[in-house]
Amino acid sequence: MGVSTSTPDKGIAVITVDFPPVNALPVQGWHDLADAVRAAGHDPGIRCVVLTATGRGFNAGVDIKEMQRDTAAGGHGMLIGANHGCAEAFSAVYGCEVPVVAAVHGFCLGGGIGLVGNADAIVASEDATFGLPELDRGALGAATHLARLVPQHLMRALYYTSRTATATELHAHGSVWKVVPRAELPYAARDLAREIAQKDGSLLRLAKAALNGIDPVDVRRSYRFEQGFTFEANLSGVADRVRDTFGTPHGAPDREG
Repeated sequence: MGVSTSTPDKGIAVITVDFPPVNALPVQGWHDLADAVRAAGHDPGIRCVVLTATGRGFNAGVDIKEMQRDTAAGGHGMLIGANHGCAEAFSAVYGCEVPVVAAVHGFCLGGGIGLVGNADAIVASEDATFGLPELDRGALGAATHLARLVPQHLMRALYYTSRTATATELHAHGSVWKVVPRAELPYAARDLAREIAQKDGSLLRLAKAALNGIDPVDVRRSYRFEQGFTFEANLSGVADRVRDTFGTPHGAPDREG
């Protein structure tokens, strides 16, 4: 259980997240993920990173149960920790010195959107779904990253309703590179990574820096702006009131590590 890195192909680092049952990451898990992505990007022998996960789905966001236990004890340390951890992990993916390919299966929710929205390319299985159920969970955030996956008005509708979009729908919008059967996902993601890794390593790193430099939105700053409203919701008591009704509406997984 945790975050691990392997190098199955020359020039490719595969970072795997494994936090059963649903890959809802605890605070330390987000920091571990950030460290793994940064380390892979710093390695001069790596030209592409594949971000993947085990189990039922790619990512179910933060470990809400960890946060609730802390809040029940009268503290906000886990809330602050989760906010910092998510910001670090999202930033690590975005700022990785080489391209990052996200291999997504099952559900990709909350913090998962932050990861894939900051990735350079997404390969998804046919059963993959993407969404931000934040309003159902007493939270806000990652609209910055959902806006990188779908058009503005669709992003808003998905955000307000907490609905999800399928991999096929995102492929139609151009944000998912390829949709494949679940069993083919690891191979399809590595195929794309191998194609990228064939390029000159120094030129790839320059290309990544150049593309980040021309982004119209500063994703780090805009996400931190969103997080301010998450803190406001918590301080006002709104977040606790909503989280106390936390369940599994519409078949969504418990976001509990």
